[in-house]
Amino acid sequence: MGELTSLAGRAALVTGGSRGIGRAVAAELLTRGAAVTITGRKREELTAAAAELADGPAGGDTSRVLAVAGNAGDPAARADAVDATVAAFGGLAILVNNAGVNPQFGPLVDADLDAVRKTFDVNVVAALGFVQLAHRAWMGAHGGAVVNMASVAGLRSTGDIGAYGAAKAALIRLTEELAWQLGPGIRVNAVAPAVVRTRFSTALYTGREEQVAAAYPLGRLGTPEDVAGLVGFLVSDAAAWITGETVRVDGGLLATGGLG
Repeated sequence: MGELTSLAGRAALVTGGSRGIGRAVAAELLTRGAAVTITGRKREELTAAAAELADGPAGGDTSRVLAVAGNAGDPAARADAVDATVAAFGGLAILVNNAGVNPQFGPLVDADLDAVRKTFDVNVVAALGFVQLAHRAWMGAHGGAVVNMASVAGLRSTGDIGAYGAAKAALIRLTEELAWQLGPGIRVNAVAPAVVRTRFSTALYTGREEQVAAAYPLGRLGTPEDVAGLVGFLVSDAAAWITGETVRVDGGLLATGGLG
C-alpha cells in the first residue's frame, strides 16, 4: 500500500464526528496530518471522542483536535463550529457533512410531516448551511474540499426509509450544483454508503446480519473505515480533478440491481 496523501497544514470540520462514520473520518484525516474539529449533539460523548482521537490518530497532539458541541440543524451551532475551527486552526480547508437523521420509517403516505421536515432540514439544509458558512469564513478566498455523506438510499428506492432516501437524493443533486457553482477553487463530492455497521444503522441489520450481508457481492456489511478511506482520498490532492461526483461505497450492492 502506498503512502497516504498528506493533509498536513489543513484544517477540517467533520459534523456528526463523535461516533460511527464521522469519527472514522476524523481519525483518517488526523492520520493524514490535518487538524480536525468534530461536532455532535451529546457533549460528553463528543468530548470523550475528541480525547481518544487526540491520543490515537493525532499522536498525542491535543492541539490538532477540537470538539464543538451542537446540533447540525441549529444555525447558531453551525456558525459556532465554523468560527471555532477558523479561530483554533487558522483556516477551514476541508468540510465533511456527515451529520444525519432518519426519524421516518414506513409508507410516505402515512408519514409524520414534521419527521419528514426534520429529515430534510438536517440532511440537506444543514449541509448547505455549513457550506455557506465555510465559504464565507475561508474557502471562498482560499479554496478547499467538501464531502457530503449521501447514501445508496438516495440512488435507489427503499420502500421503508423513503424520506431519508429522498433527502439523500436531494443532497446528491446539491453536491452537483455546488461543484459547478464553487469550482475551480472548491471541490464538492459525495459518498454513498450502503449499510455500515454503526449505531445509526443498527435497526437495518440487528439479528439478521448474515442475511443482510448475503445480498452484497463482497459478502459483508461495511465498516466506518471503509467509508473514511474514501473520504480521505476525495479531500486530498490525489483527487484534484474530481468534483461533482457521488461515489458508491456499497460492497457491490447496487450492482445486483437492488438494495437487498
